[in-house]
Amino acid sequence: MMKSNNKMKAIVATGYGSPEVLKLRQVDKPVPKANEVLVKVLASSATAADGMMRTGKPFIARMFTGLRKPKHPIPGTGFAGIVETTGENVTTFHAGDKVFGETTLGFGTNAEYIAVPENGVILLLPETLRFTEATTVCDGHLTSVNFLMNIALVKPGQKVLINGASGSLGSAAVQLAKYYGAEVTGVCSKRNVGLVKSLGADFVIDYTKEDFTLKNKQYDIVYDTVGKLSYHKSKKALTKNGQFISPVLKFSLLLQMLWTSLYGSKKAKFGATGLRSAIELRQLLTELVEIFKEGKITTIIDRQFPLEKLEEAHKYIATGHKKGNVVIIHQLESQ
Repeated sequence: MMKSNNKMKAIVATGYGSPEVLKLRQVDKPVPKANEVLVKVLASSATAADGMMRTGKPFIARMFTGLRKPKHPIPGTGFAGIVETTGENVTTFHAGDKVFGETTLGFGTNAEYIAVPENGVILLLPETLRFTEATTVCDGHLTSVNFLMNIALVKPGQKVLINGASGSLGSAAVQLAKYYGAEVTGVCSKRNVGLVKSLGADFVIDYTKEDFTLKNKQYDIVYDTVGKLSYHKSKKALTKNGQFISPVLKFSLLLQMLWTSLYGSKKAKFGATGLRSAIELRQLLTELVEIFKEGKITTIIDRQFPLEKLEEAHKYIATGHKKGNVVIIHQLESQ
């Protein structure tokens, strides 16, 4: 049976829950509005954040994703592909352009096609990046550059500790912190020590053998990329004006942010990168592309899954053993 031209394959979350809620469906193919670009997706992302959105936890996140069920049932935010057509008012992009970007809270990229505003988070694909590499940039790299540059205001010579240094956010953060001139300590498991060293970390701590909070060394920034630490536990390892930063939203972190905003010089900070404006995110993405062109950072891809196996990808990510990024392949690259 042939597929109708106005239908496409997509993964749909039938509700909040385990990876089993992710089902392959035939859905309506998006029709681009006057200001939108229709992208044929060749690769998309699957992330730990996607897993949290799928479960609807923490519950506070449902204020943005839907109270009882996902209001955007097709998951995925990062994408890379080829422009198929454009709306009548679009001037920046043309059919055949290779592009990549991020839909933030619009989700929808784990599908054959996605419609993206021309002024959204979308850029032309640089020759130095493959589709599979580009689709991961908007997760770990974009989040980490936002936290290090906009939230922590990292400076050359500062001491930065990155917890979860072998993951998507962590592997990007190690490279970016080094690029910005910091002394970097990565925390990971024994099997990932070599990887983190190869990314440029000055020191690597195997968390199964050492607890950095019990050592005498202090850090200007503790970046907990995986949400396994707390400000309270990390406080002794912070310098006088040190900062504990994390992209993983917890009620305890919100309380710590409130407390430290009123008392003391050490701070706990959280930020939702996806809530920044498209203009801000596009600027950060443009800066990242330049760093990639310089050959100063790279992207680590652990595993690739076909679109039909997104459920398996989510299960793998949930094990907590992912190194770098997981990519969802929609079609073979034609680059």
